[in-house]
Amino acid sequence: MGVAGQVDRRLDVKIKAEQARAVLAILDKRAAGKRVTEAELREVFATEGYRRLKEREASLGRAFEDDAFRDFLSSNELIGRREELRRTLRSWETLDARAAAQRSLAYLPEQAVIRASIYPVIKPRDNSFVFDLKNDPAIFLYLDPAITPEQFENTLAHELHHVGFGTACPAPETTADLEKMPEGKRIAIGWLSAFGEGLAMLAAAGGPEVHPHLQSKAEDRTRWDRDVANFDRDLRLIEAFLGEILDGKLDETAARQRGLEFFGVQGPWYTVGWRMSATIEKELGRKRLIEAFCDTRSLIGTYNEAALKHNSRTGDDLASWSEKVAELAN
Repeated sequence: MGVAGQVDRRLDVKIKAEQARAVLAILDKRAAGKRVTEAELREVFATEGYRRLKEREASLGRAFEDDAFRDFLSSNELIGRREELRRTLRSWETLDARAAAQRSLAYLPEQAVIRASIYPVIKPRDNSFVFDLKNDPAIFLYLDPAITPEQFENTLAHELHHVGFGTACPAPETTADLEKMPEGKRIAIGWLSAFGEGLAMLAAAGGPEVHPHLQSKAEDRTRWDRDVANFDRDLRLIEAFLGEILDGKLDETAARQRGLEFFGVQGPWYTVGWRMSATIEKELGRKRLIEAFCDTRSLIGTYNEAALKHNSRTGDDLASWSEKVAELAN
């Protein structure tokens, strides 16, 4: 079997837009002054995207009632947006989801597979997310006319990398030897996986020489460039966070509260993780990069090796991790 055939066997991604199309049909009837029947509303509720969206909200303990969605569909503001929503859906549906998945696959172990249903959805909340990664991976993307097809593809590649990563690399907290470690070390190692956001940024862009926000709005590129410029400072902030965990100053609950602060819009888990990933790939190669993330205990040491090589080659003074944090590998 050729390389193309091997890739085909590792990919199964489909854009499923039935929910959005059913909502648009309702909006068209209301815009024309026609009465929407209960049967037509039930067609929305019966779509796979709606049913799984409802399941996801229930899994988080959030209310998501059919009656509330009926009220949402009667919004005059939503009715007025139907044409731009339709144009956006058409442009998203024509996107080659497999191309986005292949870009992500290039940054995953050879045994990784990417299988996911992608749901562009029209809904009250403007968030996008992944759901049920272990059993039936789903990616929900809020249908936003401000997002270009190129931005949509980048976001899709980012999320598909997360989907594929879980099929090949075990979560650090599930490995048997980790269970025998002191609590602080176990918690700290678990948080290293958050740097995967930076790796997904690199994979979605397609390489370390491609700006992660090449297709984004100017303000998003400016924000990213400003935050990446603070790499040394932010690395030290995360280092202090991990150090407090190792010293027993933060239990699991307190560590979670603090660690979540580093996500932000695209905070240090993204920017520091991306700079670490790009440095490792440039200096040590993509194979070493993938290996380091698949065994996150080796990530810090691998990055320090790459940073030392980078500094020796360029004369820069790129920050590296302290010995205390590097010892997480031992």
